[in-house]
Amino acid sequence: MTSLPERDQVMALVAEAIVAGARQERACEVISLSERTLQRWKNDQAGGVGDRRPARVQSPRNRLSELERQRLLAIANSAEFGHLPPSQIVPRLVDRGQYVACESTFYRVLKAENQLRHRRAERLPKPRSKPRALYATAPVELFSWDITYLPTQVKGIYFYLYLFMDIFSRKIVGWQVYETESSELASEVMRDICDRENIARNQVVLHSDNGAPMKGATMLATLQALGVMPSFSRPAVSNDNPFSESVFKTMKYRPTYPQRPFENLLAARQWVGTFVHWYNEEHRHSAIGFVTPAQRHAGLDAALLRKRAEVYEAAKARHPERWSGATRNWQLVTIVHLNPEKPATQKTDRKEQHLEQKTAA
Repeated sequence: MTSLPERDQVMALVAEAIVAGARQERACEVISLSERTLQRWKNDQAGGVGDRRPARVQSPRNRLSELERQRLLAIANSAEFGHLPPSQIVPRLVDRGQYVACESTFYRVLKAENQLRHRRAERLPKPRSKPRALYATAPVELFSWDITYLPTQVKGIYFYLYLFMDIFSRKIVGWQVYETESSELASEVMRDICDRENIARNQVVLHSDNGAPMKGATMLATLQALGVMPSFSRPAVSNDNPFSESVFKTMKYRPTYPQRPFENLLAARQWVGTFVHWYNEEHRHSAIGFVTPAQRHAGLDAALLRKRAEVYEAAKARHPERWSGATRNWQLVTIVHLNPEKPATQKTDRKEQHLEQKTAA
């Protein structure tokens, strides 16, 4: 804002420069003033009109009060939530019937307080090649499994974690840690899963990559005897199982993941058991509406999501000015795809583009 005295001073300086032989354009350029602005000032000078822009500082009506901001920061930095991102904090609060603010408000307040940083160890995501297109609409329809290494105190020697998960619910339905990697051991874990989950023949598709334990004769024979339909990643693609890779990443970047190698097989099994309990019973998974895998596997997620929607609607009723549209979408996730095929039109367009580039070359 430019007050009247400041205007008069600037116009006097420009007039003095012009009398001294300077051009008006150059004089305005030196003081970073537009000639159009100088002309407007001169026209307004006779009427004694100052800067007609509003002098007050605009403040949104729906902004948080200082007390609400301090409460938000206290929650975000508490011992319970200090290691979690806002996307994990908000659903936990809503499950308790508390609405403090949405995720974007959490991020905005944290940024204003110079606290917007990674709140847990995490690497950049890696590109994954998609497996064969599959989907699930209920638990115990589509499983994914893989094996990952767990370090021992002897360099070059590892324990092997066999882990099976339900893609629809994200629940870990079976696991075991062994000293060796073989299809015989994998088939034992699969038999135990079928017994505990009461899996009927031709009910489940089991997806995996092309590793030797996955395609071993014993494992394939076991799947055939159990009536489980196998599915494999594309040949020559070693890392083509994104759901299992995702859970392994979550496991190895947990704050409680041991910094030192496992002392023995029992220690490895005990830690994995603790992780599986946390993942199934406590972890709110972002891809299934921030409910736990165990809740979704048991069919409890629909009621939880309806309750969250009611909490949001009640919060909107108390402060309608804080919502410009509908409340957050807490709809139930009814189908989960395992890398679905892209639309045929998109494939055709890409093929035509490739042909055009080839012809031009």
